[in-house]
Amino acid sequence: MMPMLSASLPSREPGPRDVTDDPIVIGLVNNMPDTALETTERQFRELLSAASDNFAVCLKLFSVPEVPRAEAGLTHISQHYENISELWASHLDGLIVTGTEPRAPVLADEPYWATLTKLIDWAEDHVCSTVWSCLAAHAAVLHLDGIERRPFRSKLSGVFDCMKATDHAIVAGVPSRWSVPHSRFNDLPEEALVSGGYRILSQLAGAGADMFVKQRRSLFLFVQGHPEYDPGALLREYRRDVRRFLAGKRDSYPEMPCGYFDEEAVAALTAFRQQALHNRHIDLFLSFPAAIAERKLAHVWFGPAVGIYANWLAYLVEQRALSRGSAKAHTDNNLKETG
Repeated sequence: MMPMLSASLPSREPGPRDVTDDPIVIGLVNNMPDTALETTERQFRELLSAASDNFAVCLKLFSVPEVPRAEAGLTHISQHYENISELWASHLDGLIVTGTEPRAPVLADEPYWATLTKLIDWAEDHVCSTVWSCLAAHAAVLHLDGIERRPFRSKLSGVFDCMKATDHAIVAGVPSRWSVPHSRFNDLPEEALVSGGYRILSQLAGAGADMFVKQRRSLFLFVQGHPEYDPGALLREYRRDVRRFLAGKRDSYPEMPCGYFDEEAVAALTAFRQQALHNRHIDLFLSFPAAIAERKLAHVWFGPAVGIYANWLAYLVEQRALSRGSAKAHTDNNLKETG
């Protein structure tokens, strides 16, 4: 079990906050690639810590075993994660499931599809609310309602303007507009989501749904972006893809993330791209202008992300209190009837 996360922050509205030593137990099913495993753990720990106002959060780590991994990733998971078999017997207040890099054109052909769909069904029956992130959101929507993702002509990568689409407890107190990182190859058609009973919480300017929810036996929150990202996450992904291009592991040079770098960084990265296209060789990667690129990166989405996750944690607290109150009332009634 991982250590508790706690933070004492100024009160945020709306929603009650409990001062309690009884932690909210969150399961993180981390399916990110090996190079991002520990980073993703840290990102969610920091976000949940900042969002947990006056109550403790305990984070338990799991991973879908069929996600392809090298020896280093398998070793890290064996040392720090609980076995997926233990998840099925766990009692969690909330669940977060990350995506991973897509490998197959059809989600059902991914090697982890059977376990992921089992997780979707289990979460609905055993957890009061689950956050499905990026590819995991696409998988959950496909499994639940048969809504297929559609590919972009090029990867959607960058920091984008986002607008609140409706009033809902999850986005209560969040500004009407904020910025959010996205890094994905596919999209879920907004019209199909609405027709399928999903409620759109936020939209990207001209690029469809950002977050949406559906209330089934539990509350499912779907997040196509990455509000948990730290300031350098998109740079690391871009640098990784540049390296793959120089090493001959991808055919095209990656597009620069939109709305992310300042003018000086854009100029340096554009010049490097020209060199790479002219002289494609892995040795050139040593001169990638990472220092210039990361110099003025801003974490402009962190505040809204904290607000969203604070609201989600407050929902978990409220639902747990209601559940315990209902269970106590049921027990009291049984005692009266047998007394």
